[in-house]
Order: sequence, then structure tokens, then C-alpha cells
Amino acid sequence: MIDELHVQSVALIRDATIRPAAGLTVLTGETGAGKTALLSALKLLVGERADAGAVREGDDHLLVEGHVYLGPDDADGHVVRRRVEAAGRGRVSFDGHMASVAELAAQVGSTVDLCGQHEHQRLLSVATHAQMLDAWTGEPAARALAEYRDALAEAADAAAELERVRELERSGNERLEQAEFELRRIDEVNPQPGELEELEDALPRAEHAEALLRASESAREAVSGDGGAMDRLSGAVGELRDASRYDDALTTLADSLESALIDVEDCALQLREYRDSVDLDPAELERMQQRMASLQGLMRTFGPGMEDVLARRERAREVVETVGDSGERERAAERAVDRAEGRLARAADALDAVRAEAAPRFSAAVTEQMSRLEMAGAELTVALERSPREQWGQGGPGRVELMYRPGAGLTARPLRRIASGGEVSRVMLACKVVLGNADGVDTLVFDEVDAGVGGSTARSLAAVLADLAKTHQVIVVTHLAQVAVAGQCHYLVSKSVGEDGRPETTLREISGEQRVAEIARMLSGDTSDISLAHARELLSEA
Repeated sequence: MIDELHVQSVALIRDATIRPAAGLTVLTGETGAGKTALLSALKLLVGERADAGAVREGDDHLLVEGHVYLGPDDADGHVVRRRVEAAGRGRVSFDGHMASVAELAAQVGSTVDLCGQHEHQRLLSVATHAQMLDAWTGEPAARALAEYRDALAEAADAAAELERVRELERSGNERLEQAEFELRRIDEVNPQPGELEELEDALPRAEHAEALLRASESAREAVSGDGGAMDRLSGAVGELRDASRYDDALTTLADSLESALIDVEDCALQLREYRDSVDLDPAELERMQQRMASLQGLMRTFGPGMEDVLARRERAREVVETVGDSGERERAAERAVDRAEGRLARAADALDAVRAEAAPRFSAAVTEQMSRLEMAGAELTVALERSPREQWGQGGPGRVELMYRPGAGLTARPLRRIASGGEVSRVMLACKVVLGNADGVDTLVFDEVDAGVGGSTARSLAAVLADLAKTHQVIVVTHLAQVAVAGQCHYLVSKSVGEDGRPETTLREISGEQRVAEIARMLSGDTSDISLAHARELLSEA
């Protein structure tokens, strides 16, 4: 949701701020006042391609800043900033950190739909139609799609394993002799996982056992031998205890030395245990050195690391076993592919069945909303077509496409081929109302949704937008008074000559008598008493 939008030097806008309502926000104004400039700023906010020509003439850069909430669980929101220089260079920041336009589109663009006459719309992208139908269908479609995707992944893994086995068999005869040599050479040494690390830890102690024994014994003697540290500390503690009869301060010192004596005694015990653990075994040392040499020889030949040696052994064993099993591994892999494909086919059928059951209900719901907009018997249908197996993807095993029938008896055609932008916008509006919260988009921006609309249809359009605003933030650029009075927030876009003599577009939120006057202008082009009375009547009914 867009909490606040600040725009500088975009087209005719010098400096403007808009704070849309959580529900329906309307923007009105004379034709040519500069409403398109605000839409350009919104495009920049959601990560669309920047055009240096959008920089206000005479300025060196434009700036669009927004405070947005990304989803219902976003408590603090995010600050987005996009700067485009007249020379064409641009910068994006997200919460004060540098970001790319792609990141901006992924973060903010995914939550905002720009539904203008010539905009790239999700509705016109066939790739999104299955998502729309599944989102509306809910849990049954989600379960079926998840099962299908699991089965698709399993089938891909099984096919990859079959190809790997076949490749091994194709190259097996050529590689068999080499694989047998590698397997024999490595198995002669028979390295074990973790063995090298254990040797690397133990061998230095075995090689320097005499030095370790000498050091530990010398230290033990210095600590616990006759006249050693323990004897001298014990004598010092005794003398301090005797003298403490005359000065209590020596008691504390005696206690400290006695504590140290306990630590020294413990250290002496550990030194003795360590000394006893040192093993001077020349035969064992020689065995360990020879074993290390054997392992290092394997690593020089098949390494560089022991993990590479072990992997090399497994690959060699696999080649030998594959060539020697007379195709049994290939047959097993083929059976695994058949099982996976069978599961995938069943999952695909189940997903298609869920969609086939939901499609007419979704079509009817959208068509009902379209009828509210008095679209002269137009109808939305959903075409489902199973694709060849090699074309199955993550979205499903077939093509889901929204089709538009402009009137009874006419042929339904792909929605993307509708020529009228006004029709596209109203179909989008009907779809959005039906989808409700399921479409995953927080903010909808409509431009020219009222193109060619008047009379009773205008009231119907306003009612549908009001319904949509119950589940989305809706921003509408409109020329219809019936739509304008439904807005929770109303901004007037106007053009004047600025202090620097250049034309300038301004935006200001209006209410009270200012809003009455604007509604009157939209109704009749003037602010006569009759127009003002009509405007007040419309506002009171909204």
C-alpha cells in the first residue's frame, strides 16, 4: 500500500505530495492538467523503465519518493527513493540502501497494478491467467498445484537419472578398463571416511612422543617432585596460617595460596596421566607413517583431497557395476521414469479437473460484475487446453487463457486482443472485484477506466470501485462526477504558471466547498447554483 508519494520535477510537476487513502482515492482535473505526470511518477515508484524525457524542462533531475507498506504484516513500512538525471543516469535506494530497478520492481512493483489503457497489465499476460484462476479457486487448486509440481520435479529427476545411466553405459566399455584400474588401486589402500583426519591428528604425537614424554615428566617433577612447587606452596601456606594469629589479613592470603595449591595439585595429576598416555612404540609409528604415505599417494593420483579420492572410487565402482549388470540399471531407471510419469499424469489430470470445475464459476462471477458495468452483454470465458508433455511447466500441464466475448453470438477472442482500453480496464476491474484479497496485489491504479462511460453506467462503475476499495487500495484518475463522489480522498490536479514563468502542475487535497465546486465543474463545466446543488446532492448520497 502506498502511504505517501512525493514527486519533484516530473513532467509539469515541480513539487507535489499525495497521501492516498487506504480505500478509494480519486484524482480529478481539467484535461491537460497533468494527471499523466503523476502516473509517470507511480511507474517510477514501482520499478518501470525510466525515461530521461520525463524530467521537467529546465531541471537537471527528477525525484520520486514513497513510503510504502509491503503486505498486511509490514508494521513500519519502507522508504523508496528514485532519482533520474536529465542525462539519463538513475539511482534507486530502498530504506536508505542502494538498490537496483529490478529489486524495486520485485519489492514494490509486485504489490501495485497500473491499470491504464496502454499499460502492461497482469490481466493481459496469459502467464498470469492460471495464477488468477487458482488464486480464486483457493485451497483445492493450491493442493493440486503443489502435488503436480512435486510430481513434475520427481519426473525430471527420474529422467535425469535415466540419461545419466545411459551415458554411463554408452561410455562404459571405453571407460571400463580405466575404472577397473582406479577401483583396484584405491581398494588396495581402502581409505575410510575420516581416517586421514585421525592420522593427521595422531601422527605428530607419535613422531614426537619422546619430546612430549620428556616435557611432561620435567613439568611434573617441577610441580610435584621433592622441593617442587607443591612443597614450597604447602610450606608457605603453613607459615601464613601460623602468622595469621597476629594479623587476620594473612588469613585471606593463606586461603588464596591454598586455592592455588589445589589447582597445582590437579595440574600435577593431569601431567602424570598425560605422561602415562604417551606411547613410545616404533612399530606403531612406522605403521602410521606408511599408512599416511599410502593415503597421500592416492591423493596425488586421484585428489587433490581425500574426499575426491572417495568420490573417484564411487564413480569407478558405478561404471564397473553398470557395464557388468547387462542393462539392469537402465531398466530400473526406466521403470522409475514410468512410475514418475504415471504419478505426474494423475496429478496433471487432477489439477486440470480442479481448474475445469472452477473456470465456469469464475467466468460467471466476473461476467456478473461486468454486467454491473453495463458492458452490453459482454462475457468473460476461460479457455483450458492441455499442452504436449514436453511443454509442461511449473504453472501446469496446459494453457489457461481468459477470453472475451463482446456480445451474444460473437466469437470469444483472447483478452489481450481487445482494442478498447476502456473495455480492458473495466474487465480488469471486474476481475479484481471477484478476486478480492486473493490476487496478492495491494494497490490498484486505474487510468481511463471511465473511458466512454456515462449515465447509469457511471453510477455502476462507482459502486464497483467502492466494492473493490473494501479489499484494495484504489487510486482512480477519473472524469466522472459519480466516481469522484465515491472517493474517501479527493485530489484536484490543476495547471498554472509558476513563479519561474514555466507551466506547473499542482496537486491538492480538497474537501468541503472546494470539493463541491469541483464536482459541479465535472457535472456541467460550471459552478452555477444548479450545478452546485446537484453536486451537493451527489455527495450526500455517496
